[in-house]
Amino acid sequence: MTHYVKAWILALGLILTPAASVAQDALPAAPGAEAAPAAASVDSEAPVAEAAPASGLDPALYTPMKPTEGVGMPVDKGIDFQPQVSATGKEAKWINNVILLPIMAVICLFVLLLLFIVMIKFRRGANPEPSKTTHNTFIEIVWTVIPVLILLVIAVPSISLLAKQFEPAPEDALTVKVTGYQWYWGYSYPDNGDFEIISNMLPEDEAKARGEPFQLAVDNRMVIPVGKPVKMLITGADVIHSFALPAAWFKLDAVPGRINEKVLQIDEVGVYYGQCSELCGARHGFMPITVEVLPEDKFNDWVRANGGTVKGDEATETEGDEAAVEETASDDTTTEGAPADAAAAAN
Repeated sequence: MTHYVKAWILALGLILTPAASVAQDALPAAPGAEAAPAAASVDSEAPVAEAAPASGLDPALYTPMKPTEGVGMPVDKGIDFQPQVSATGKEAKWINNVILLPIMAVICLFVLLLLFIVMIKFRRGANPEPSKTTHNTFIEIVWTVIPVLILLVIAVPSISLLAKQFEPAPEDALTVKVTGYQWYWGYSYPDNGDFEIISNMLPEDEAKARGEPFQLAVDNRMVIPVGKPVKMLITGADVIHSFALPAAWFKLDAVPGRINEKVLQIDEVGVYYGQCSELCGARHGFMPITVEVLPEDKFNDWVRANGGTVKGDEATETEGDEAAVEETASDDTTTEGAPADAAAAAN
């Protein structure tokens, strides 16, 4: 009996101890001093990463796009999915609106109708002596076959959609490696010089100044070209995270020690928001995702602004270097031949 009393006393002490509020005040700072200045000095052992602020990029090459209100973000009193900007998203929303919702509505109305029939037709006043029927072969066949047909109607397009979401990326797809950290995101571009962008949530005042929703806006966005397939390589550096972008119908877990792959293709220029969708610690709710989709030429400018390389630039630089070498060789030849020509003229 004594150990039960001790257990209750211990539980009561834990409930009354303000440890939760103390722990919340002492959360480790998000990396990037500019992204979260108030929490920068809380914990010296907090993860730290270099975050290049968007204002540090050459404005002649890149200026962050302003989001469109209600597009790529949650809205007040919204009851539907966000407007979809990817092919899989549009198909998934069509399945939901044209197949799933009508089936659910019909089933609910049918069951409600049966309940009313039972309440009225089979009440005690109408049936003083209830029926003792225990089997009805026809009804049993019907209530077996119809659900099977309903499941087939749902399964065929659903399996097709699932298969499309995990088709391998084409060879010319842009590769972006996404790494989830506690509690921020890193985006690497191995096809463009392997530079990395560190993305932290913006404080409320900075988010409002930029005209972006608080707790969704970030200092450095993930940027991809419009209408181009992007091979997303997603992993976690510490615990399991999940990269989710509702407007593109995209969600994939970031698991430490493992790289998950999926293709992301967004067909409309704009700014789209998401969040980590796997409970990953104290700041799980404060590691948003912002994806900016640009025309290919502007995407290339953004890559150059971040010190990356573009495939066309490499060829141009190579041709320029070869031309410079040929011009230098030609100048050397002309210089060597000049004294000989002068000597011949003197003779």
